[in-house]
Formats: sequence, structure tokens, C-alpha cells
Amino acid sequence: MTASEIRALFAVASRPEVVSLAGGMPNLAALPLDALAAEVADLVARDGQVALQYGSAQGVPALREQICEVMALEGIRADPDDVVVTVGSQMALDLVTRIYCDPGDVVLAEGPSYVGALGSFAAYQARVVHVAMDEHGLVPDLLRDALRSLAAEGITPKFLYTIPNFHNPAGVTLAVERRAEILEICASYGVAVVEDNPYGLLGFSGRTYPALRSLDRDVVYLGSFSKTFASGLRVGWALVPPAVRDRLVLASESAALCPPSFTQMLVSRYLGAHDWRAQIKTYTEAYRDRRDAMLEALEAHMPDGCTWNVPDGGFYVWLTVPEGVDTKAMLPRAVTARVAYASGTGFYADGFGSSQLRLSYCYPAPDRIHEGVRRLAGVLEAELDVMRTFGSSARPALGGGPQAPSPHTP
Repeated sequence: MTASEIRALFAVASRPEVVSLAGGMPNLAALPLDALAAEVADLVARDGQVALQYGSAQGVPALREQICEVMALEGIRADPDDVVVTVGSQMALDLVTRIYCDPGDVVLAEGPSYVGALGSFAAYQARVVHVAMDEHGLVPDLLRDALRSLAAEGITPKFLYTIPNFHNPAGVTLAVERRAEILEICASYGVAVVEDNPYGLLGFSGRTYPALRSLDRDVVYLGSFSKTFASGLRVGWALVPPAVRDRLVLASESAALCPPSFTQMLVSRYLGAHDWRAQIKTYTEAYRDRRDAMLEALEAHMPDGCTWNVPDGGFYVWLTVPEGVDTKAMLPRAVTARVAYASGTGFYADGFGSSQLRLSYCYPAPDRIHEGVRRLAGVLEAELDVMRTFGSSARPALGGGPQAPSPHTP
């Protein structure tokens, strides 16, 4: 097990004088806290004997039915019996990895990929093979090439891990016309697909993309209420084929005995009594305003040679800096300048990403985003001045790696 450099950054980034563009914390300012407080009080008064007791390892039945209604927005037709509620979707991902992977097994993942997934894969000693993306998401031809190369070595990956919508960290969305092709490629090589989709309902254009699971019932689908309701409740789920469900429930029992009934019942009450679709729309509008502030600030302040994508949803912009700048080595100097970001190296398992960084716009207010980008641009300008004076790599590197392909739109 290894420490995540992204998680290690949080202690510094949380200082009030630092503008943090690093962490992907949802902005909960729009939550109806008074109404939720009343729900909590009523839940304890009416159903406290159940809510505060041990529960089923598979999850509260009423919530599993409601989860199927949520997934139906993305075209998924599901049976509540195939839903397993977990303590956040991170737990579901960890358990799925435990079930599928032995030490030395290969997992395919987009490059870059979610840092929490890379941590789980590493903990179970799986080897990650990255497949590059472009501005339209995972590239099918490169996936085919990777599978062909592994097959020549006698290796069949255990699964493809993918975040198709508003990717973390790259911010791109898998093109609809590529989705069936990617499923067909994986099926032809006997490779399972794990779809992680915490951001799918947070699109800025009003469009909801069809889930991979809606096209293939063998896809393992991971969902969460962390981004669409409240992350602190830690309620997620996995929708799995029946052959996997019993194993997943057993793994959940061994890890946590059961997910908390209290938080599940609170989420269930929220879904049943409140206009959660309108709440998601409120979230989305706030994130779109912050996305716009981020893009305006980047356009106004970033030095020549920087490129970035234009996300149509989710929380993140993926920035590529001029050649020769090492974003991991630069991070301490950025924190000194009171701005934090996530270096691209944290999102690769193979040393890539030193010329990229992730900027999160979900939590800071728009004026703080502008100030944070202004500070970051100043740090970048100073790095470039040093390079122009002394040549590239004039500053000591702190373990960065080679540059990775960057899914961006210039």
C-alpha cells in the first residue's frame, strides 16, 4: 500500500490562505439543510430502532429500488436484487478489485485515471496498463492495440476500468459512438468492464449520456450519491451481474459487516420526499458557473504554450503545461504562492503525467477561482523564466516522470 500524493496534499491545501484547486469536494451550499435536519429528527423518532441497528450487507431494500429509478435516467434497466449498497462507490471499487484480481493480474485503465482506483489496484498488487484518451475519451484503436499486445504475452486483463462521463481527472466524455465499440472490443478478448459513473447526472448541456451498462448487462456499474446529494453520507452502490452479486455481498460482509442503515434510510427519505432532480439541477448550474470562471481565468492568465480541455460537466479541467515544466516539482513553489493543484503524476501508475495537472472548480467561489488561477499563472511564468535563463530541468525534480498524452482541446 502506498500513500496518495493527492491525499497528502489536502492538509496543506485546506489552509485558509491557500486557494485550493486540488480537491474534488462537492459544494454543499445549496443543500436544504433545514429540511434535512427535520428528516434526521423524524427518522430517529419514528424509525430509530431500525436505523441505528445492524442491517443487511446488501443494503436497505427500499433504497435499492430507488437506486434503480436513478439509474433509469441513464437508460439502465435494473433489478433491485442486483444492487449492492456500499460505503461510497470507493468501497464498491475496492471490493470488485478484491473479487476479480490476484497479485500480478493486469487491469486496463484510461491514462490518466482516478487516483482512488489506482490505490485500490495497487493494494491488491494488480498491474495497471493505461490506455490513452483524446478529447472524445478512450480511443478504441489504442484499446485494441493494448489487448492485442497483452494477448501476445498470454495475458488477459481482468477488467477495463473506465469513467465514461466527465472524467476524473481529464474532464472529457466518452463519445456515444465509441461506447458500443469499446464494449465489443472487450467482449472479443473476454475482458470485463467496470464503469465508474459518479458524475453522469452533472452535465452542463442538459444531456444525459447512455451508460455502458445500458448497452451490456454484464457491465459492472458503480454509482454514488456523493456528487448528487452529500459526500459525507458515504452511500454508493454497485450494480453487478447475478454471478458476481453473491461474491460482492460476501466481500462487503467481511469488510464492513453491513453499510450503515441510518445513512441509507436518510438518503431513501430524501429521494422519496424531496425534488432531488431539481437539487441536481441546482448543483449543475453552480458547477457550470464555476467551470466558466475557471475557463475565463485560464484564458486571461495562462502563459503561451498551455492547453486545456473544456469540460461539459463534472468537476475538473486537465491542463497541459509547456514542455520542460515538471508539475510535481513545481507544486511546493505553488503552495508557497498560496495556490494548490493536483499534479498529473498522481493519476498514472507508470510515472507519466509530469507535464499535466488537474484543476478542480467545484468547491471554490468564482472569485477565488480567478485568484487561484492568477497565482498559478505567476508560478508558471517564474518556472518558464528560469527555463529561458538556464535551460530546461534547471530546477531539481522531485520524482516526476515522462510526459503523457493529453486529452485536451487547444
